Amino acid sequence: MYGFEALTFNIHGGYLEAIVRGHRSGLLTTADYNNLSQCETLDDIKMHLSATEYGPYLQNEPSPLHTTTIVEKCTLKLVDEYKHMLSQATEPLSTFLEYITYGHMIDNVVLIVTGTLHERDVQELLEKCHPLGMFDSIATLAVAQNMRELYRLVLVDTPLAPYFSECITSEDLDDMNIEIMRNTLYKAYLEDFYNFCKKLGGATAEIMCDLLAFEADRRAVNITINSIGTELTRDDRRKLYSNFGLLYPYGHEELAVCEDIDQVRAAMEKYPPYQSIFAKISYGESQMLDKAFYEEEVKSFTMVCSLHM
Repeated sequence: MYGFEALTFNIHGGYLEAIVRGHRSGLLTTADYNNLSQCETLDDIKMHLSATEYGPYLQNEPSPLHTTTIVEKCTLKLVDEYKHMLSQATEPLSTFLEYITYGHMIDNVVLIVTGTLHERDVQELLEKCHPLGMFDSIATLAVAQNMRELYRLVLVDTPLAPYFSECITSEDLDDMNIEIMRNTLYKAYLEDFYNFCKKLGGATAEIMCDLLAFEADRRAVNITINSIGTELTRDDRRKLYSNFGLLYPYGHEELAVCEDIDQVRAAMEKYPPYQSIFAKISYGESQMLDKAFYEEEVKSFTMVCSLHM
């Protein structure tokens, strides 16, 4: 059978690979962004986007436009493309694509619970949820008074159920407990996604494990900074760090005892990939850290696309 390998090459993913390559060609170019930066009104933005793949999603929107409308329509384009790919995918790609939505589900759960705690209208909160993180029983999150009820009444039938094993307590939901819940869920989710990608092997493991490790490290840094000056103990902080990544385990030990942003910087500068990120930030300043991490993440995504597409 030597010489006939091409007959079955990429037989399951070939169509979706072509779709992804097509989506890449539809991304806004540098020229597009330069033109958008010259726009003075939202209608100018709509007019420029009409010549791109976002055009069909905005063409029937009446003036005057609102910024939320543009964001919603551009997000809808992403959601439509994702749903089409998921409907065409076979295993293990379909499971991989479903993993991508779990982070949005966690954010939506936290948004609804936090908003309900502060007596916000549930319908208003639902409109703010990300479409990729919606599930059937999300509206009933508002009735839960503690973690145990949240799991038993709502989340037991969702993909997030396995991640709640470390969250289930009878403590009332307050701002601190909700934030601990968010980070505990993210830790379990990232570790699960990392192990799934590692098991797949090949280019998927090589690329995704690095990207997920970066996300785990970023969350460890953010958890550390956000918990400085709070009642969260060092042990509690350490439990929220993911059990993988460049910082695992020795960097986590150092971050767990940090008491200010400069100590965080000192711990992170021992790791060359993160030296350039903290070099952009002045001492004692943490406001720009999210932006610096985001820019580094975009560079990683861009490099992956350049090498594999």
